[in-house]
Amino acid sequence: MNILRLLDKLSHDKFFTTEASRLETITNLSQFGKKTATAAVPLGLGALMTTSVKAERTHTTMTGTALKSTLTDALQLALVLEYLENEYYAIGLSTAGLIPNADRTVFMQISKHESAHVSFLKSTLTSLGSMPGSKPTFDFTANGNFSPFTDYNQFLILAQAFEDTGVRAYKGQAGNVMSNKVVLQAALQIHSVEARHASQVRRMRANKGWIELANGGNMPSATDPVYTGEDNVNQAGYNTGATFGAAAGSAAYDETLSGSDAQSIASLFIV
Repeated sequence: MNILRLLDKLSHDKFFTTEASRLETITNLSQFGKKTATAAVPLGLGALMTTSVKAERTHTTMTGTALKSTLTDALQLALVLEYLENEYYAIGLSTAGLIPNADRTVFMQISKHESAHVSFLKSTLTSLGSMPGSKPTFDFTANGNFSPFTDYNQFLILAQAFEDTGVRAYKGQAGNVMSNKVVLQAALQIHSVEARHASQVRRMRANKGWIELANGGNMPSATDPVYTGEDNVNQAGYNTGATFGAAAGSAAYDETLSGSDAQSIASLFIV
């Protein structure tokens, strides 16, 4: 914690002449420390340290590359999920007679949010030197298993599944974007908005705004992977179910979704 406070303080000092991510800050700080330390020691020791310093710099560069790759991979996954939601709502809103007038305002607003998320993720990936992935070709029937654009009930079912998936997926990638505090903050902000979407759509389907156990709430079995693991009542060694009951205990803590599981769910709707 002391190191994090120091880095946050240094990020506002004149030591840095340009805005930097936390990863860049750590790299700059480590290089600054090495130069100062080498200059302070006797010549003989400085020569002996040369090989070690080079090795450490190589390790720092490799670690930085790995962290950047982890960061951009997480953003690419988020982009696919946002592409999916954005196109889904765009098609739904453009399909005459599908969405009742009373509900159109809700989905028009959600659609705007998803468009904003797509734009942000594409811009961020570009700024990080990573080409944003192109939008996949989607099949929202999941090979004929759904008819979301002819049946409003099914449209709501998939909207809930997509939003619940997005909430868990963003939370699951939080650790992978921690190397850039600006991106981390934005990802958390998107995550909370996706949670509001999910709660809204769930209530439009007469469900509770939260998830109890692994039950999505009047959802077809094809959507079970979205809710797998939501019945967990053990949080950091604390059994929430023992005190509050399994349903309330599981609902008090929303579970994460791994990147591979999120990709598997999204792939069901990608040609």
